[in-house]
Amino acid sequence: MPLTPEQKTAVSSWVAAGDNLSAVQKKLIEHFKLSMTYRDVRFLVDDLNLELKDAAPKVDTSDVSKPQPAAPGAAAPAPRSTPKDKLSPADHDSPDADDPELAADPAALDEAEAPPPGLANVKVEVDKATLIPGAIASGSVTFSDGVTGQWVVDQYGRPGFTKISQEGYRPTPDDGQAFMQELSLQLQQRGF
Repeated sequence: MPLTPEQKTAVSSWVAAGDNLSAVQKKLIEHFKLSMTYRDVRFLVDDLNLELKDAAPKVDTSDVSKPQPAAPGAAAPAPRSTPKDKLSPADHDSPDADDPELAADPAALDEAEAPPPGLANVKVEVDKATLIPGAIASGSVTFSDGVTGQWVVDQYGRPGFTKISQEGYRPTPDDGQAFMQELSLQLQQRGF
């Protein structure tokens, strides 16, 4: 159903004012008695070459190696060590050159890599050989509440579970974050 120039101007002004697709859809019904599906409104906005304004930027949660923005009002975690780009070239050889105790004692280095207090205690193990078709890595996990599972990482780098000891189990957000961090650390140590 083609819109009149007046209707197109109204839609353009609504989008320019910051309305999202749902708001535009409702206003089309209220002002012009035009019932359009959400998809049709999306196509209309595209056909008019209009840009929707995002209220909040989208966060890419698919890559766990990227730091995620903190929730509003949450305290930012303190950095564990000096970033590599702030160190002198001579310092790049040691794992934590600004702390001689950590550089000399491997056990202290393991303590430094432990999750900060308050994060869940999740144990991740990586299989020495992955025999699952389409998987580049596999292993097991034990969550802080004792539930165990088998995980895989597919050829696209997506983690997933193949078995969980408790039917319908979903880890707590802290356990999920700790699992992803520990999995990333374990895979990096093995050259993935």
